[in-house]
Amino acid sequence: MAIDGIVDDREALIKKYIPLVKYIASRVIIGKSKYIEYEDLVGYGMIGLMDALKKFDQSKGMKFSTYSSIRIKGAMIDELRKNSPISKGAMDKLNRYNLVVERLEKELSREPTELEIASGLGVGRKEVGEIEGYINYISVVSLEDLIFSEDDDMPLIGTIEDEKSPSPEKALEEKEEIEYLAKGIELLNEKDRMVLSLYYYEGLTLKKIGNILNVSESRVCQLHTRAIMHLRKSLKKLKYE
Repeated sequence: MAIDGIVDDREALIKKYIPLVKYIASRVIIGKSKYIEYEDLVGYGMIGLMDALKKFDQSKGMKFSTYSSIRIKGAMIDELRKNSPISKGAMDKLNRYNLVVERLEKELSREPTELEIASGLGVGRKEVGEIEGYINYISVVSLEDLIFSEDDDMPLIGTIEDEKSPSPEKALEEKEEIEYLAKGIELLNEKDRMVLSLYYYEGLTLKKIGNILNVSESRVCQLHTRAIMHLRKSLKKLKYE
C-alpha cells in the first residue's frame, strides 16, 4: 500500500511527516506559554502521528495528510485539556479583563497600558500579569472546538479540505455547520473578524498580524483569545434564536 505517493514504510512516513507535526505544534501553541512547552506539543503530536499510521483507512477516500493532521492536532489538544489549569474563576477574570480592555480602547483610542487595565479592573499589576498568563494557554482553543464535539474525528479544517464527502447527508450536515460558523463570525466586531481571518484563513503568523494591526505579538495573542470567546458567545446565541 502507498500513502500519499510513498510506499508504506513506517520510518520513511514518520520522517516525512515530522515537519507537519512541528508546524501544527507551532500553530497550536500560539505564542509563549508557561503551561506548555513547544517540545512537549511535538511529542504529543508524534503520538497522534503514530495513531494515524495505525488507524488510517485509504478506502474511505481521505488523504493521509489530512487524516494525520486531524490526529496530530487532536492528540495535542487532548493532552492540553487533561492538564488545563483554567478554572471557572480564571475564566471569569479573563472575561472581565477583555471587557475592561475593550472599554479602555474605545475611551482612549489606543491600546491601554498594564497600569490602566489594573486600575479598570480594580486590582494590582501583579494580578493583571497573572490573568494575562492564562491568555496564551486559552489560545489553544481552535475554531473546530466551537462546533464539533470532543469525540468527532473530523474537525472544521478537515471538513473544508476533504472534498470527497461519504454521503449526501454528511455533505449537507457539513455545509450547515460551516454556514452556522459563518453566521457567528458575522456577529463579531471588525477587529475580531480580522484576527480570525488573518490567522485561520490567511495563515499569517502572530508577528505579521501584529504588523498589520500595529500592535505587539502578545497583544495579537490576546485579541485571538478574545475573538474566540466572542465567537463562542455568538454561536450560543444563534442556537437559541
